[in-house]
Amino acid sequence: MKNGNDLRRREPLTDNQLLLTITICIFFAMYALAMIFLGGGFLRFQQVFDLLNNNAALIIVACGLTIVMIGGGIDISVGGVTALVVMCCIVHMNNGGSIVTAALMAIAIGLGFGLVHGLLISYLEIQPFIITLAGMFFARGMITIVSLEPQKVAHEGFKALMKTKIEIPWLGYIAKKGNLIPARMEIGVVIALVIVLVVFFMLKKTRLGRNFYAIGGNNQSALMLGVNVKRTRFYSYLISGLLSGIAGFVFMMHTGAGNATNAAGAEMNAIASSIIGGTLLSGGVGNVIGTFFGTLTLTTIKAIVTASGLQEPWWQSITTGAMLCFFILLQSVVLSNRGKRRIKR
Repeated sequence: MKNGNDLRRREPLTDNQLLLTITICIFFAMYALAMIFLGGGFLRFQQVFDLLNNNAALIIVACGLTIVMIGGGIDISVGGVTALVVMCCIVHMNNGGSIVTAALMAIAIGLGFGLVHGLLISYLEIQPFIITLAGMFFARGMITIVSLEPQKVAHEGFKALMKTKIEIPWLGYIAKKGNLIPARMEIGVVIALVIVLVVFFMLKKTRLGRNFYAIGGNNQSALMLGVNVKRTRFYSYLISGLLSGIAGFVFMMHTGAGNATNAAGAEMNAIASSIIGGTLLSGGVGNVIGTFFGTLTLTTIKAIVTASGLQEPWWQSITTGAMLCFFILLQSVVLSNRGKRRIKR
């Protein structure tokens, strides 16, 4: 007679777990192939840290978008909000503001956009694409009102913060001159990783997180189960706005410059990262750990294209589009086959 342990071992993976597993396996396979055939920087741990350093803000934005997409929505204003935060914070600090007040300003701007989007989409039931598109245009337009000219951080304390790196000597490499170059990670990466863990815990362990999955899976069923659909959807946009504000501050820590083209295409890259990570556009399925690996997969593809000698920017766009189509097709095939097997049972 089979015991309970045997039955537990044979439980099939959930859709979230299956798509997460596929994403992680593809990322490691892709990176391993890059190490074998391209070598160079891919053989050093610093390459992974560089991917994280350059894309910490994107990881944070993608976490917010994952929450919204799990709930069955979309938010394409995140890139504009991130860019607006960067410009406002730089102008504020260059005119005597402190790092603390700049951080609070970043949070306030993000929450402001999230609040307006959430109210209009959840309680007035306006299409999220239209509202967040308007938010994107508004944020991009506000950048030029804050400053017509590109800005650079002049605040000495913030410059020191930008230069601060976490060094990990045992993951470094020996240079040609024989000296040890330690692996370096920016503070923004630590912030991004903490946010990934917090969002993961929220989605996995809290009632609010379960409600996001419920309203994304089926609004009517969630309503019948006692879920406040409007309030839950409102919270998803509020959190997305908050994370966009934090992403703007992290982006500023990495670049130290603000202009109207900052974070250009961030919303599309964040959506792509979420989809590659296993989040379905239809809602109800997604995992923020998958989004994290989806971001790494997307940026690794771009790094591979560049290392292969294809320097023209359109090659990155072509490979990103091909990768996105591949993952959407893969998700459809996998979930369709799982659905057929469940019906046969």
